[in-house]
Amino acid sequence: MTDTELLEQKERFVSIFRDKIHREGSEELLKFLLSESCDFFTAPASTRYHGAELGGLCRHSLNVYDSLVDILNRKRMKEVYGIHYSDESIAISALFHDLCKVNFYKTESRNVKKDGVWVSVPYYTIEDTLPYGHGEKSVYMVSGYMRLTRDEAFAIRYHMGFSGPEDANQIGRALEMFPLAFALAVADQEAAYFLEGTQDN
Repeated sequence: MTDTELLEQKERFVSIFRDKIHREGSEELLKFLLSESCDFFTAPASTRYHGAELGGLCRHSLNVYDSLVDILNRKRMKEVYGIHYSDESIAISALFHDLCKVNFYKTESRNVKKDGVWVSVPYYTIEDTLPYGHGEKSVYMVSGYMRLTRDEAFAIRYHMGFSGPEDANQIGRALEMFPLAFALAVADQEAAYFLEGTQDN
């Protein structure tokens, strides 16, 4: 990803944040994201799967946001199921579902043979200084700045859907009780599998 693309992503993220999120404490969260002690805008989204690149985390968060907006704007969602969430809840859930990945990856190098010559190439590894799970860690981190609604907290907590490590009955119950969690899980998978994919595709 080029410096220009990184800057454009960052500007779009901040624009959505400032336009949609006005909750008490949100400005402090934005200050943290923009600070030198946070790598949100340059971090990858994974070590080797979707978004395993510079700026992958921000890109993934924006992709999930776009997908979630589309899912919740479906006529069927509104008119048949009666599902409505505020623009603020949608932005919070999508933009911060993977906040747990901030300051989580580090770059190391390894030797790889290319054209018969050994060269040093960078790759991402994990350095988890706050081992508190995945979805629950994101909830914990956001809650340190601003209060989440129950729907937002459950959506972020269960955004992995059935690919998470929890008991399937527990996940199913959460997705049934909190439609925002179901929609976010679908948006997350759409972004990961269709919009981003792995390095191989």
